[in-house]
Amino acid sequence: MIAETVCSAVSAAGLGIAAVTAYRKRFLAAARIAAYSLVPVGLVMTGVVGWLADTAFSPTAWAGFVVLGGAWLLFMTTRAVERRGGGTRKERKAARNAQREAVAPAASAHSLGPAVRPATRPAAAPRATGSGDDFSDIEAILKKHGI
Repeated sequence: MIAETVCSAVSAAGLGIAAVTAYRKRFLAAARIAAYSLVPVGLVMTGVVGWLADTAFSPTAWAGFVVLGGAWLLFMTTRAVERRGGGTRKERKAARNAQREAVAPAASAHSLGPAVRPATRPAAAPRATGSGDDFSDIEAILKKHGI
């Protein structure tokens, strides 16, 4: 009963502020304030406030929220472990076997790709100092990086 009285007082105060705002010729703001101030009365009329008051003071409801939180925490933990570990033992074993079979057992080092980069780099071309070639600096940078 106290919650309904408080909601009604909040709505009445909001409608008073909306009336003052409308008196100051700010009709759009007044309409928005009036809309916000009617929400608490609407919640009281639909019974949401009573349901929330009953839920807030019910130990059974709080125990239910604790159980739901524990279930959510357990679900999220198992998902994190599954993503990190790669699934079940059978799935990890199948993935290892598939990785081993991806390369032929007798494959040479050349077929697997280069192991190291070449030790020498091509020297950068000298810069052209003429005004006719506007892209000489860009070409030098690209040549320096081997592109």
